[in-house]
Amino acid sequence: QVQLVESGGGLVQAEDSLRLSCTASGRSFSSYAMGWFRQAPGKGRELVAAISRSGTSTYSADSVKGRFTISRDNAKNAVHLQMNSLKPEDTAVYYCAASGPTSYTGYRLRPEEYGYWGQGTQVTVSS
Repeated sequence: QVQLVESGGGLVQAEDSLRLSCTASGRSFSSYAMGWFRQAPGKGRELVAAISRSGTSTYSADSVKGRFTISRDNAKNAVHLQMNSLKPEDTAVYYCAASGPTSYTGYRLRPEEYGYWGQGTQVTVSS
Protein backbone atom coordinates (compact mmCIF):
# COMPACT_ATOMS: atom_id res chain seq x y z
CA GLN A 1 0.00 0.00 0.00
CA VAL A 2 1.27 3.44 -0.93
CA GLN A 3 0.18 6.60 0.82
CA LEU A 4 0.66 9.95 -0.86
CA VAL A 5 0.49 13.27 0.93
CA GLU A 6 0.45 16.56 -0.99
CA SER A 7 1.42 19.95 0.38
CA GLY A 8 2.11 23.45 -0.85
CA GLY A 9 -1.24 24.59 -2.19
CA GLY A 10 -2.77 27.93 -1.36
CA LEU A 11 -4.23 31.21 -2.55
CA VAL A 12 -2.01 33.33 -4.78
CA GLN A 13 -2.33 36.10 -7.31
CA ALA A 14 -1.89 35.78 -11.05
CA GLU A 15 1.78 35.57 -12.11
CA ASP A 16 2.82 34.25 -8.68
CA SER A 17 4.58 30.92 -8.14
CA LEU A 18 3.84 27.89 -5.99
CA ARG A 19 5.68 24.64 -5.40
CA LEU A 20 3.64 21.56 -4.69
CA SER A 21 5.22 18.58 -3.01
CA CYS A 22 4.09 15.00 -2.60
CA THR A 23 5.72 12.51 -0.29
CA ALA A 24 5.14 8.78 -0.52
CA SER A 25 5.30 6.05 2.06
CA GLY A 26 7.06 2.77 1.43
CA ARG A 27 10.39 1.60 0.09
CA SER A 28 9.66 1.23 -3.61
CA PHE A 29 9.20 4.86 -4.60
CA SER A 30 11.92 4.69 -7.25
CA SER A 31 9.92 2.00 -9.05
CA TYR A 32 6.82 4.21 -9.45
CA ALA A 33 6.01 6.49 -12.32
CA MET A 34 4.47 9.65 -10.85
CA GLY A 35 2.05 12.26 -12.04
CA TRP A 36 0.24 15.43 -11.07
CA PHE A 37 -3.40 15.81 -12.04
CA ARG A 38 -5.85 18.61 -11.39
CA GLN A 39 -9.60 18.97 -11.28
CA ALA A 40 -11.40 22.28 -11.51
CA PRO A 41 -15.03 22.69 -10.40
CA GLY A 42 -17.38 21.14 -12.94
CA LYS A 43 -14.55 19.66 -15.00
CA GLY A 44 -12.90 16.29 -15.34
CA ARG A 45 -9.55 15.28 -13.96
CA GLU A 46 -6.71 16.50 -16.17
CA LEU A 47 -3.10 15.34 -16.34
CA VAL A 48 -0.79 18.27 -15.69
CA ALA A 49 2.63 16.62 -15.66
CA ALA A 50 4.18 13.18 -15.43
CA ILE A 51 7.62 11.80 -14.71
CA SER A 52 9.32 8.45 -15.19
CA ARG A 53 10.74 6.30 -12.41
CA SER A 54 14.24 7.70 -12.74
CA GLY A 55 13.14 11.25 -13.46
CA THR A 56 14.89 11.35 -16.83
CA SER A 57 11.64 11.54 -18.83
CA THR A 58 8.96 14.11 -18.18
CA TYR A 59 5.71 15.25 -19.76
CA SER A 60 3.85 18.53 -19.40
CA ALA A 61 0.39 19.32 -20.71
CA ASP A 62 0.24 22.01 -23.37
CA SER A 63 -1.71 24.26 -21.01
CA VAL A 64 1.20 24.41 -18.56
CA LYS A 65 4.20 23.87 -20.78
CA GLY A 66 6.92 26.41 -20.09
CA ARG A 67 5.33 27.36 -16.76
CA PHE A 68 5.18 24.15 -14.71
CA THR A 69 8.04 21.73 -14.04
CA ILE A 70 7.80 18.29 -12.48
CA SER A 71 10.76 16.77 -10.65
CA ARG A 72 11.41 14.00 -8.17
CA ASP A 73 13.86 13.09 -5.43
CA ASN A 74 13.91 9.33 -5.06
CA ALA A 75 16.15 9.51 -2.00
CA LYS A 76 13.41 11.46 -0.22
CA ASN A 77 10.39 9.67 -1.72
CA ALA A 78 9.18 12.99 -3.08
CA VAL A 79 7.84 14.49 -6.27
CA HIS A 80 7.42 18.21 -6.84
CA LEU A 81 5.51 20.49 -9.16
CA GLN A 82 7.02 23.94 -9.58
CA MET A 83 4.32 26.26 -10.89
CA ASN A 84 5.34 29.65 -12.24
CA SER A 85 3.37 32.43 -13.91
CA LEU A 86 0.15 31.10 -12.47
CA LYS A 87 -3.12 32.01 -14.15
CA PRO A 88 -6.70 32.06 -12.81
CA GLU A 89 -7.47 29.06 -15.04
CA ASP A 90 -4.91 27.04 -13.07
CA THR A 91 -7.32 27.12 -10.12
CA ALA A 92 -8.11 23.52 -9.19
CA VAL A 93 -7.53 20.75 -6.70
CA TYR A 94 -4.16 19.21 -7.53
CA TYR A 95 -3.61 15.49 -6.99
CA CYS A 96 -0.42 13.50 -6.81
CA ALA A 97 -0.59 10.00 -8.27
CA ALA A 98 1.68 6.95 -8.29
CA SER A 99 1.61 4.09 -10.72
CA GLY A 100 2.71 1.45 -8.27
CA PRO A 101 5.73 -0.75 -8.96
CA THR A 102 6.49 -0.98 -12.65
CA SER A 103 9.29 -2.10 -14.92
CA TYR A 104 8.21 0.47 -17.52
CA THR A 105 10.85 3.16 -17.82
CA GLY A 106 8.68 5.93 -19.24
CA TYR A 107 5.96 8.18 -17.85
CA ARG A 108 2.25 7.40 -17.67
CA LEU A 109 -0.43 9.59 -19.22
CA ARG A 110 -3.80 8.05 -18.34
CA PRO A 111 -5.50 8.21 -14.92
CA GLU A 112 -6.24 4.48 -15.04
CA GLU A 113 -2.50 3.79 -15.15
CA TYR A 114 -2.13 5.22 -11.67
CA GLY A 115 -3.11 3.01 -8.76
CA TYR A 116 -2.53 5.39 -5.87
CA TRP A 117 -3.77 8.91 -5.28
CA GLY A 118 -3.26 11.60 -2.70
CA GLN A 119 -6.07 13.53 -1.06
CA GLY A 120 -5.45 16.65 -3.13
CA THR A 121 -4.37 20.19 -2.36
CA GLN A 122 -6.28 23.31 -3.40
CA VAL A 123 -4.62 25.90 -5.60
CA THR A 124 -6.53 29.14 -6.10
CA VAL A 125 -5.22 31.87 -8.38
CA SER A 126 -6.89 35.25 -8.22
CA SER A 127 -6.78 37.74 -11.06
